[in-house]
Amino acid sequence: MAAAVAAALARLLAAFLLLAAQRFGRTVRAALYAPKEPVLDYNMVIIFIMAVGTVAIGGYWAGSRDVKKRYMKHKRDDGPEKQEDEAVDVTPVMTCVFVVMCCSMLVLLYYFYDLLVYVVIGIFCLASATGLYSCLAPCVRRLPFGKCRIPNNSLPYFHKRPQARMLLLALFCVAVSVVWGVFRNEDQWAWVLQDALGIAFCLYMLKTIRLPTFKACTLLLLVLFLYDIFFVFITPFLTKSGSSIMVEVATGPSDSATREKLPMVLKVPRLNSSPLALCDRPFSLLGFGDILVPGLLVAYCHRFDIQVQSSRVYFVACTIAYGVGLLVTFVALALMQRGQPALLYLVPCTLVTSCAVALWRRELGVFWTGSGFAKVLPPSPWAPAPADGPQPPKDSATPLSPQPPSEEPATSPWPAEQSPKSRTSEEMGAGAPMREPGSPAESEGRDQAQPSPVTQPGASA
Repeated sequence: MAAAVAAALARLLAAFLLLAAQRFGRTVRAALYAPKEPVLDYNMVIIFIMAVGTVAIGGYWAGSRDVKKRYMKHKRDDGPEKQEDEAVDVTPVMTCVFVVMCCSMLVLLYYFYDLLVYVVIGIFCLASATGLYSCLAPCVRRLPFGKCRIPNNSLPYFHKRPQARMLLLALFCVAVSVVWGVFRNEDQWAWVLQDALGIAFCLYMLKTIRLPTFKACTLLLLVLFLYDIFFVFITPFLTKSGSSIMVEVATGPSDSATREKLPMVLKVPRLNSSPLALCDRPFSLLGFGDILVPGLLVAYCHRFDIQVQSSRVYFVACTIAYGVGLLVTFVALALMQRGQPALLYLVPCTLVTSCAVALWRRELGVFWTGSGFAKVLPPSPWAPAPADGPQPPKDSATPLSPQPPSEEPATSPWPAEQSPKSRTSEEMGAGAPMREPGSPAESEGRDQAQPSPVTQPGASA
């Protein structure tokens, strides 16, 4: 639409210049006036709030959920549906495979954009519907109604007999994703739905993907740091058009026949009243990777905070560092007037801040290896209350429940509440003379008090 309007304006301008030259001769001059654009727009504030809020909420949720699962590990989930999704620990091999896949997909999108853009849109619809369901499920489970389950059946998913309210939630999430997919090119309001689905997707990924050590965090962030710099600043020297592959794919190629945009970004339209926005509606973009990659480090910091009882100092410091790095990105964007790799500023801010806090607290060793997670966990409302009195050892043969009077204990000749020594004293009577330790009578009594060997079921005597 915008290209057609621009072409029509160009033809009108050429006709006007030709008419002016015929009327006034070749001495006439024409010039175009372009109003000055503001350096920064107010939509940057909205993007900043959405990005920092997603990182903070996702990191806090991921850390709290991981600790809760550690306390609830002794319980079995035998219900018809699992309440929580399993987390995936990122290994160095997974990091290398992920980076290779990102590079390959980015290059393929650059050369085959019109074919692969619809694949990415379909993946986003499925992933965002899953993320929205994961984010809303804890709230829906607190509702007092809709707990009835569907009847028994043999369908692939419904054989688990999900609750009616969870089934309605799934239908709602799919409907929201489909509505966005149909009206994704409506610039007036579709960006709001895209941002909501994108935030839900980022929260779901931060909750599901887990970096087990700060070493893994450093490896992932540094590799993607180099990846972002290469595809923004180095690829213009390798392409024929001299354009950055990252910027070209994120904003959509100018020669694309579909005019589709990739949905893997947070987008907010510019809020200033510029005359240049009459023909087109420009947007400011922030990729999901600029939220997820530092957000995984924030989630690790929160888990470490809870395990070592550090009053969330790592979590708060890393979240503030992410906000500072995002502000530096906006300043660089305003000064250079070109697309910026946000990880160029976010990775150093978050990594250096986390290391500085660990050095200040003299915990860099355990923070690097994650060995702080092996410490004794603090009391938690999810932990079971300890039983009163000393607990018997696991290999003890003493029965935990009293035996019926008609049955003899299988493991000891004496009742559980009476020891052999006290029983011998009662049988001797109150007036029995005291014997010295080591006397023959006492040795004989000890020999008689020894329990007889017990025959295990299924074993020969």
